[in-house]
Amino acid sequence: MKYFDKIAKVYDSWYTTKTGSYVDKTEKELILSLLKIKKGFSLDLGCGTGNYTLELHKKGFEVIGLDSSKEMLKVARKKVPKILFINGNAYFLPFKDQVFNLVVSITMFEFIKEPTKVMKEIYRVLKPGGEVLIGTMNGRSLWFLFKRIKSLFVETAYRYARFYTPKELKNLCQKAGFKNIETRGIIFFPSFFPFTQLAFKLDRKLNRIFKNFGAFVVVRAEK
Repeated sequence: MKYFDKIAKVYDSWYTTKTGSYVDKTEKELILSLLKIKKGFSLDLGCGTGNYTLELHKKGFEVIGLDSSKEMLKVARKKVPKILFINGNAYFLPFKDQVFNLVVSITMFEFIKEPTKVMKEIYRVLKPGGEVLIGTMNGRSLWFLFKRIKSLFVETAYRYARFYTPKELKNLCQKAGFKNIETRGIIFFPSFFPFTQLAFKLDRKLNRIFKNFGAFVVVRAEK
């Protein structure tokens, strides 16, 4: 999307805010806790500025980042110069069959028109026993409502986004042939909520109680 080329240089600035820092940390904790594969060859699909590419690299994975935005990749290459970043299309992944042990895709599926096609490509490039983790904004959360309303007045990425429910993500995985599918959701307060220390603690408690709700939903599945 051209929109991501426009915002590439300032994209990471949100992570320096109090809310952004908390959300980023909490989402990464969830992603890493769901990983059963601890090493191997991984693909960060829709890597953007390399936020999760860097995290996977730190955890010892050999990783490749792929994104359709050239400007976002410029930022990613400066952030993680040792990693291979590819400007590519998620519908036609430029890899042979059964190459990766792990595919991670965070907040990319909201912006693709043919998710079933992408899921089949992910399945194709994964080795038998490999796993996929997909993280998206939850279509039934307060965050979704706030982001959708805000996008009517201010141009944001979410103006063009499709938000998924846990059930929809499960269905996508099942149709592609994946098994052992599980979902988790986190982050309950919308972004305009005053994120005090008390709010952080309450949000974490809600995360433990309501595991399939929250603004950010993750599906994990195995080939």
